Amino acid sequence: MFLSPSSLLFIYKFIYNKDPWGIVSEKGEQMSIVEYLKVILLGIVEGITEWLPISSTGHMILVDEFIHLDVSKEFMDLFLVVIQLGAILAVVVLYWNKLWPFYIRKLSRRTELAIKRKPKWAQIVLTFVERFCDKDKWILWFKIIVACIPTIVIALPFNDFIEEKFMNYVVVAIALIVYGILFIVIENYNKKRTATCTSLEDLSFKTAFLIGCFQVLSVIPGTSRSGSTIIGGILVGTSRTVAAEFTFFLGIPVMFGASLLKIVKFGLSFTGTEVVILLLGMVVAFVVSILAIKFLMGYIKKHDFKAFGWYRIILGILVLGYFIGKNLLA
Repeated sequence: MFLSPSSLLFIYKFIYNKDPWGIVSEKGEQMSIVEYLKVILLGIVEGITEWLPISSTGHMILVDEFIHLDVSKEFMDLFLVVIQLGAILAVVVLYWNKLWPFYIRKLSRRTELAIKRKPKWAQIVLTFVERFCDKDKWILWFKIIVACIPTIVIALPFNDFIEEKFMNYVVVAIALIVYGILFIVIENYNKKRTATCTSLEDLSFKTAFLIGCFQVLSVIPGTSRSGSTIIGGILVGTSRTVAAEFTFFLGIPVMFGASLLKIVKFGLSFTGTEVVILLLGMVVAFVVSILAIKFLMGYIKKHDFKAFGWYRIILGILVLGYFIGKNLLA
Protein backbone atom coordinates (compact mmCIF):
# COMPACT_ATOMS: atom_id res chain seq x y z
CA MET A 1 0.00 0.00 0.00
CA PHE A 2 1.33 3.43 -0.95
CA LEU A 3 0.64 6.65 0.88
CA SER A 4 -0.11 9.76 -1.16
CA PRO A 5 2.11 12.87 -0.76
CA SER A 6 -0.72 14.69 1.01
CA SER A 7 -1.06 11.78 3.50
CA LEU A 8 2.68 11.82 4.21
CA LEU A 9 2.57 15.58 4.83
CA PHE A 10 -0.36 15.15 7.21
CA ILE A 11 1.43 12.41 9.18
CA TYR A 12 4.62 14.52 9.37
CA LYS A 13 2.67 17.49 10.68
CA PHE A 14 0.75 15.33 13.19
CA ILE A 15 3.88 13.67 14.62
CA TYR A 16 6.24 16.66 14.71
CA ASN A 17 3.67 19.46 14.97
CA LYS A 18 5.54 21.35 12.24
CA ASP A 19 4.69 22.65 8.81
CA PRO A 20 6.86 20.42 6.53
CA TRP A 21 7.35 23.38 4.17
CA GLY A 22 8.24 25.75 7.00
CA ILE A 23 11.73 27.09 7.50
CA VAL A 24 12.81 28.14 10.94
CA SER A 25 13.69 31.80 11.31
CA GLU A 26 16.25 33.19 13.74
CA LYS A 27 13.40 33.81 16.19
CA GLY A 28 12.55 30.12 16.09
CA GLU A 29 9.40 30.80 14.10
CA GLN A 30 8.38 28.93 10.98
CA MET A 31 7.71 30.45 7.60
CA SER A 32 4.23 29.25 6.63
CA ILE A 33 2.76 28.44 3.23
CA VAL A 34 0.99 31.80 3.37
CA GLU A 35 4.34 33.59 3.60
CA TYR A 36 5.61 31.62 0.61
CA LEU A 37 2.54 32.67 -1.37
CA LYS A 38 3.18 36.32 -0.45
CA VAL A 39 6.75 36.05 -1.75
CA ILE A 40 5.51 34.42 -4.96
CA LEU A 41 2.94 37.19 -5.47
CA LEU A 42 5.59 39.88 -4.93
CA GLY A 43 7.85 38.10 -7.42
CA ILE A 44 5.03 38.06 -9.98
CA VAL A 45 4.36 41.77 -9.50
CA GLU A 46 8.08 42.56 -9.85
CA GLY A 47 8.46 40.41 -12.95
CA ILE A 48 5.56 42.10 -14.72
CA THR A 49 6.01 45.70 -13.66
CA GLU A 50 9.81 45.95 -13.94
CA TRP A 51 9.70 45.77 -17.73
CA LEU A 52 6.30 47.17 -18.60
CA PRO A 53 6.38 51.00 -18.30
CA ILE A 54 3.85 51.07 -15.47
CA SER A 55 6.05 51.56 -12.38
CA SER A 56 7.02 48.63 -10.18
CA THR A 57 7.12 50.99 -7.16
CA GLY A 58 3.50 52.06 -7.58
CA HIS A 59 2.37 48.46 -7.68
CA MET A 60 4.61 47.39 -4.80
CA ILE A 61 3.12 50.15 -2.62
CA LEU A 62 -0.38 48.83 -3.31
CA VAL A 63 0.63 45.20 -2.79
CA ASP A 64 2.50 46.03 0.41
CA GLU A 65 -0.61 47.79 1.72
CA PHE A 66 -2.55 44.54 1.68
CA ILE A 67 0.20 41.93 1.94
CA HIS A 68 2.84 42.22 4.65
CA LEU A 69 5.73 39.78 4.74
CA ASP A 70 6.68 38.73 8.26
CA VAL A 71 10.15 40.31 8.03
CA SER A 72 11.90 43.42 9.30
CA LYS A 73 11.52 46.71 7.44
CA GLU A 74 15.24 46.71 6.63
CA PHE A 75 15.04 43.27 5.05
CA MET A 76 11.86 44.18 3.15
CA ASP A 77 13.64 47.20 1.63
CA LEU A 78 16.47 44.87 0.62
CA PHE A 79 14.08 42.26 -0.78
CA LEU A 80 12.25 44.72 -3.04
CA VAL A 81 15.57 45.68 -4.65
CA VAL A 82 17.34 42.31 -4.75
CA ILE A 83 14.48 40.41 -6.44
CA GLN A 84 15.23 42.68 -9.39
CA LEU A 85 18.25 40.41 -9.97
CA GLY A 86 15.82 37.71 -11.04
CA ALA A 87 14.19 40.14 -13.45
CA ILE A 88 17.50 41.28 -14.94
CA LEU A 89 18.73 37.69 -15.37
CA ALA A 90 15.74 37.19 -17.67
CA VAL A 91 17.19 39.89 -19.95
CA VAL A 92 20.60 38.23 -19.90
CA VAL A 93 19.09 34.86 -20.85
CA LEU A 94 16.76 36.19 -23.56
CA TYR A 95 19.35 38.47 -25.16
CA TRP A 96 22.49 36.42 -24.53
CA ASN A 97 23.41 36.32 -28.21
CA LYS A 98 23.14 40.11 -28.46
CA LEU A 99 25.04 40.79 -25.22
CA TRP A 100 27.88 38.24 -24.86
CA PRO A 101 30.95 40.03 -26.29
CA PHE A 102 33.29 37.07 -26.69
CA TYR A 103 33.71 34.30 -29.24
CA ILE A 104 36.46 32.10 -30.66
CA ARG A 105 37.28 32.28 -34.34
CA LYS A 106 40.17 31.46 -36.61
CA LEU A 107 42.00 34.43 -38.10
CA SER A 108 42.21 34.74 -41.85
CA ARG A 109 45.64 34.63 -43.48
CA ARG A 110 45.29 38.28 -44.47
CA THR A 111 44.52 39.36 -40.89
CA GLU A 112 47.45 37.34 -39.50
CA LEU A 113 49.87 39.00 -41.95
CA ALA A 114 48.52 42.46 -41.07
CA ILE A 115 49.00 41.79 -37.34
CA LYS A 116 52.57 40.53 -37.82
CA ARG A 117 53.58 43.93 -39.19
CA LYS A 118 52.74 45.53 -35.82
CA PRO A 119 55.01 45.82 -32.76
CA LYS A 120 55.13 42.79 -30.45
CA TRP A 121 52.84 44.25 -27.78
CA ALA A 122 50.34 45.30 -30.45
CA GLN A 123 50.40 41.81 -31.95
CA ILE A 124 49.33 40.31 -28.61
CA VAL A 125 46.49 42.80 -28.14
CA LEU A 126 45.24 42.63 -31.74
CA THR A 127 45.39 38.83 -31.84
CA PHE A 128 43.26 38.64 -28.69
CA VAL A 129 40.76 41.21 -29.99
CA GLU A 130 40.44 39.64 -33.45
CA ARG A 131 40.17 36.07 -32.17
CA PHE A 132 38.03 36.46 -29.06
CA CYS A 133 36.19 39.82 -29.08
CA ASP A 134 32.98 40.67 -30.91
CA LYS A 135 33.64 44.34 -31.61
CA ASP A 136 30.01 45.24 -32.30
CA LYS A 137 28.93 43.88 -28.93
CA TRP A 138 31.79 45.65 -27.14
CA ILE A 139 30.63 48.90 -28.75
CA LEU A 140 27.10 48.18 -27.48
CA TRP A 141 28.43 47.70 -23.94
CA PHE A 142 30.38 50.97 -24.17
CA LYS A 143 27.12 52.69 -25.15
CA ILE A 144 25.41 51.13 -22.12
CA ILE A 145 28.21 52.39 -19.86
CA VAL A 146 27.94 55.89 -21.35
CA ALA A 147 24.18 55.83 -20.75
CA CYS A 148 24.78 54.90 -17.09
CA ILE A 149 27.02 57.91 -16.41
CA PRO A 150 24.19 60.43 -15.69
CA THR A 151 22.65 58.03 -13.13
CA ILE A 152 26.00 57.41 -11.42
CA VAL A 153 26.91 61.11 -11.29
CA ILE A 154 23.51 62.68 -10.58
CA ALA A 155 21.13 60.12 -9.12
CA LEU A 156 23.33 57.82 -7.04
CA PRO A 157 24.60 60.45 -4.53
CA PHE A 158 21.02 61.51 -3.74
CA ASN A 159 19.41 58.05 -3.72
CA ASP A 160 18.99 57.78 0.07
CA PHE A 161 17.67 61.36 0.34
CA ILE A 162 15.14 60.78 -2.45
CA GLU A 163 13.96 57.48 -0.91
CA GLU A 164 13.49 59.20 2.46
CA LYS A 165 11.70 62.31 1.19
CA PHE A 166 9.79 61.10 -1.87
CA MET A 167 8.87 57.47 -1.17
CA ASN A 168 5.22 58.14 -0.37
CA TYR A 169 1.90 57.56 -2.06
CA VAL A 170 1.39 61.22 -3.10
CA VAL A 171 4.62 61.40 -5.10
CA VAL A 172 4.09 57.93 -6.58
CA ALA A 173 0.50 58.68 -7.62
CA ILE A 174 1.42 62.04 -9.19
CA ALA A 175 4.34 60.44 -11.07
CA LEU A 176 2.06 57.68 -12.34
CA ILE A 177 -0.46 60.20 -13.65
CA VAL A 178 2.05 62.70 -15.11
CA TYR A 179 4.04 60.05 -16.98
CA GLY A 180 0.81 58.41 -18.12
CA ILE A 181 -0.21 61.70 -19.72
CA LEU A 182 3.28 62.07 -21.23
CA PHE A 183 3.05 58.65 -22.86
CA ILE A 184 -0.22 59.61 -24.56
CA VAL A 185 1.02 63.06 -25.64
CA ILE A 186 4.38 61.77 -26.91
CA GLU A 187 2.80 58.90 -28.84
CA ASN A 188 0.39 61.35 -30.52
CA TYR A 189 3.36 63.57 -31.37
CA ASN A 190 5.36 60.58 -32.56
CA LYS A 191 2.76 59.64 -35.19
CA LYS A 192 4.01 62.50 -37.36
CA ARG A 193 7.66 61.45 -37.12
CA THR A 194 9.81 58.70 -38.61
CA ALA A 195 12.31 57.01 -36.32
CA THR A 196 15.92 57.85 -37.27
CA CYS A 197 17.36 54.93 -35.28
CA THR A 198 15.83 51.56 -36.08
CA SER A 199 18.55 49.20 -34.82
CA LEU A 200 20.99 49.02 -31.93
CA GLU A 201 23.86 49.34 -34.41
CA ASP A 202 22.45 52.74 -35.50
CA LEU A 203 22.30 53.95 -31.90
CA SER A 204 24.98 56.63 -31.46
CA PHE A 205 26.89 57.35 -28.26
CA LYS A 206 25.16 60.74 -28.09
CA THR A 207 21.72 59.12 -28.29
CA ALA A 208 22.71 56.55 -25.65
CA PHE A 209 23.84 59.36 -23.32
CA LEU A 210 20.58 61.28 -23.83
CA ILE A 211 18.55 58.17 -23.01
CA GLY A 212 20.71 57.80 -19.89
CA CYS A 213 19.76 61.36 -18.90
CA PHE A 214 16.10 60.37 -19.01
CA GLN A 215 16.89 57.40 -16.78
CA VAL A 216 17.89 59.86 -14.04
CA LEU A 217 14.21 60.85 -13.82
CA SER A 218 13.37 57.35 -12.65
CA VAL A 219 14.85 58.02 -9.21
CA ILE A 220 11.51 59.70 -8.43
CA PRO A 221 9.30 56.88 -7.10
CA GLY A 222 6.42 56.01 -9.42
CA THR A 223 8.20 57.22 -12.55
CA SER A 224 9.25 53.76 -13.83
CA ARG A 225 12.80 53.22 -15.03
CA SER A 226 11.63 51.52 -18.20
CA GLY A 227 8.97 54.20 -18.72
CA SER A 228 11.38 57.13 -18.48
CA THR A 229 14.02 55.57 -20.75
CA ILE A 230 11.46 54.45 -23.34
CA ILE A 231 9.98 57.96 -23.44
CA GLY A 232 13.51 59.35 -23.77
CA GLY A 233 14.37 56.92 -26.55
CA ILE A 234 11.25 57.81 -28.56
CA LEU A 235 11.85 61.55 -28.12
CA VAL A 236 15.44 61.35 -29.37
CA GLY A 237 14.38 59.42 -32.47
CA THR A 238 14.66 55.69 -31.78
CA SER A 239 12.01 53.17 -32.77
CA ARG A 240 9.89 51.63 -30.01
CA THR A 241 11.75 48.32 -30.38
CA VAL A 242 15.19 49.94 -30.03
CA ALA A 243 14.00 52.06 -27.09
CA ALA A 244 12.64 48.98 -25.31
CA GLU A 245 15.67 46.76 -25.97
CA PHE A 246 18.16 49.42 -24.93
CA THR A 247 16.07 49.98 -21.79
CA PHE A 248 16.39 46.28 -20.97
CA PHE A 249 20.17 46.34 -21.48
CA LEU A 250 20.57 49.55 -19.53
CA GLY A 251 18.91 47.87 -16.56
CA ILE A 252 21.67 45.26 -16.25
CA PRO A 253 24.43 47.42 -14.67
CA VAL A 254 21.92 49.74 -12.95
CA MET A 255 19.97 46.97 -11.19
CA PHE A 256 23.02 44.84 -10.40
CA GLY A 257 24.62 47.94 -8.86
CA ALA A 258 21.52 48.85 -6.85
CA SER A 259 21.21 45.28 -5.52
CA LEU A 260 24.89 45.16 -4.57
CA LEU A 261 24.62 48.45 -2.67
CA LYS A 262 21.57 47.21 -0.74
CA ILE A 263 23.31 43.94 0.16
CA VAL A 264 26.43 45.80 1.35
CA LYS A 265 24.30 48.13 3.51
CA PHE A 266 22.27 45.26 4.96
CA GLY A 267 25.26 42.97 5.50
CA LEU A 268 25.62 39.28 4.67
CA SER A 269 24.19 37.96 7.94
CA PHE A 270 21.06 36.42 6.42
CA THR A 271 18.95 33.87 8.27
CA GLY A 272 17.86 30.68 6.53
CA THR A 273 14.37 32.13 6.12
CA GLU A 274 15.68 35.31 4.52
CA VAL A 275 17.81 33.36 2.04
CA VAL A 276 14.77 31.32 0.98
CA ILE A 277 12.66 34.49 0.61
CA LEU A 278 15.29 36.13 -1.61
CA LEU A 279 15.85 33.05 -3.78
CA LEU A 280 12.15 32.30 -4.20
CA GLY A 281 11.37 35.92 -5.06
CA MET A 282 14.20 36.05 -7.62
CA VAL A 283 13.21 32.77 -9.29
CA VAL A 284 9.58 33.86 -9.64
CA ALA A 285 10.60 37.31 -10.90
CA PHE A 286 12.92 35.63 -13.43
CA VAL A 287 10.23 33.36 -14.89
CA VAL A 288 7.56 36.06 -15.00
CA SER A 289 10.03 38.59 -16.49
CA ILE A 290 10.72 36.29 -19.43
CA LEU A 291 6.99 36.19 -20.20
CA ALA A 292 6.58 39.96 -19.66
CA ILE A 293 9.51 40.86 -21.95
CA LYS A 294 8.27 38.55 -24.71
CA PHE A 295 4.79 40.04 -24.38
CA LEU A 296 6.06 43.63 -24.54
CA MET A 297 8.29 43.06 -27.58
CA GLY A 298 5.42 41.37 -29.41
CA TYR A 299 2.93 44.04 -28.35
CA ILE A 300 4.91 47.08 -29.52
CA LYS A 301 5.37 45.63 -33.01
CA LYS A 302 1.67 46.33 -33.60
CA HIS A 303 0.72 48.89 -30.95
CA ASP A 304 2.00 52.07 -29.32
CA PHE A 305 2.42 52.82 -25.60
CA LYS A 306 -0.81 54.79 -25.11
CA ALA A 307 -2.57 51.87 -23.43
CA PHE A 308 0.14 51.89 -20.75
CA GLY A 309 -0.36 55.66 -20.39
CA TRP A 310 -4.07 55.24 -19.67
CA TYR A 311 -3.32 52.40 -17.27
CA ARG A 312 -0.86 54.58 -15.35
CA ILE A 313 -3.40 57.42 -15.07
CA ILE A 314 -6.08 55.06 -13.74
CA LEU A 315 -3.66 53.41 -11.29
CA GLY A 316 -2.41 56.82 -10.08
CA ILE A 317 -5.97 57.98 -9.40
CA LEU A 318 -6.73 54.73 -7.55
CA VAL A 319 -3.59 55.02 -5.42
CA LEU A 320 -4.35 58.66 -4.58
CA GLY A 321 -8.03 57.96 -3.88
CA TYR A 322 -7.37 54.91 -1.73
CA PHE A 323 -4.80 56.51 0.56
CA ILE A 324 -6.69 59.82 0.86
CA GLY A 325 -9.83 57.88 1.80
CA LYS A 326 -7.86 55.76 4.26
CA ASN A 327 -6.40 58.84 5.97
CA LEU A 328 -9.78 60.55 6.17
CA LEU A 329 -11.35 57.50 7.79
CA ALA A 330 -8.44 57.00 10.21
